[in-house]
Order: sequence, then structure tokens, then C-alpha cells
Amino acid sequence: MAKILYIFPHPDDESFGPAPAISAQIRQGHEVFLLTLTRGEATRQRLRLGLTKDEMGEVRFREMLCVEKCLGLAGLKVLNLPDGELKWMNPMEIEEIVESEIRKTKPDILITYAVHGISGFHDHLVTHAVVKRVFCKMKTENGFHPRRLAFFTRMGEVFMDGKFRLEISKPEEIAWIEECSEEDMGLFHQALDCYETYTEIIEQSRVREVTTPRVPFEFFGEKPGKSLNSIADQLP
Repeated sequence: MAKILYIFPHPDDESFGPAPAISAQIRQGHEVFLLTLTRGEATRQRLRLGLTKDEMGEVRFREMLCVEKCLGLAGLKVLNLPDGELKWMNPMEIEEIVESEIRKTKPDILITYAVHGISGFHDHLVTHAVVKRVFCKMKTENGFHPRRLAFFTRMGEVFMDGKFRLEISKPEEIAWIEECSEEDMGLFHQALDCYETYTEIIEQSRVREVTTPRVPFEFFGEKPGKSLNSIADQLP
């Protein structure tokens, strides 16, 4: 069994799509950890709720604790980098922070967003670039390094309404598809329910409808065989 570390920029990123796969991987016996770079405090939902950024960040942190318990994560770490402003930070500073957290967890597999960030949101794109850069750096150095970098993505046609738009990966870019059970899908819905302040966004995005039991991943820098038994199979 493997140790897996998901790295995303915001609270709810883990539940808007990859949650069924996280549940499946835990059910298979893998240790799954989650690192979130921000507290998601800049969301406009704070205006509706009449909360300051600090107050909103605390609310979203408590919602993430609910997700940790719901999915059965082996560990959760929520950093306090500025939500919505990662593109203005020195990327080397973010890389140092991310590398430090990776070294603490020592995962076999890193997982973050694919290059398009699915939604195209800048924080998603920055996180992809930072995690990939740290992975490549660690591989060139002596000592510990993760053995695989995987990217959570979407595939096929995804029809959205209004302002929500999803990017997808080509079939030939998909290295592994996590086949999730009804139990995994149920825990995905429960994880979304943890985000009580985001009920309106969850409904508007139709994430419950567009997320299927087949969750795809790309692998960076490797072309594994076709007969993979899990996301941790045939590790380099």
C-alpha cells in the first residue's frame, strides 16, 4: 500500500471531483493525506455571511475538519497563504513551503491539479506549477523524493451552465481511472455537505451531477503499462 498526498490551493478542491477517488484509495488500504495551501478566506460567500476574511477562513477550516473525518483522511494540513493571490507571491517561496510539507509526510505519490487547473482559476494553475517544480527538483537530489506525480483531471464532455466551465484532458493523456463504488460516491456527497457555507455554489456548479464514479488521473513523466491495478501500481 502507498502513502498519497493531495495538494490543492483551497478548501473544497478535494471534494469538487476527487473525493470519490480519495474514498476509493482509502478503502483500498492506501494512506491519504491532504495539504491545502490557503484557508479559502477570500470567497465572496463571506460578504453574504457578513464575515471578515479571518472569520471566513476559520469557518472554512472547521468545514475541512468535517471533510477529514468524513473521508477518513490519514492527515490534514491547512496552510494560511493568501487565497486568490498565489500568483502575486514569489513562486520560490511557495515551493519551499510545499517541499517542507512533502518532506514531513514523505508520500509515495503526489496528486494535484492537471495543467489546466480544471476551472482555470489562477490559484489552481500556480499550485500545479509549484508542485511539479518541487517534484522535479526533489528527484534530482539525493535522499527522499516522491516516486510518482499524478494530476487529477476530467475527461469526456462536461456540460455546465452559466459561469462554470471545466477543462478536460485528452483520452491519450489519461494514465489511470479510479473506479469508485456507491459507498465512495456517498462519501463524496457527504464531504460536499460539510461545506455548509458553500451550498449555493455547490448547487450552481452542478458538481454532484457532473462528477462520475470514474475519476481520471494523468501521470507526469512516465508511461506505465496498460494493466495497472491501482494508482500505486508500477511505481518508478
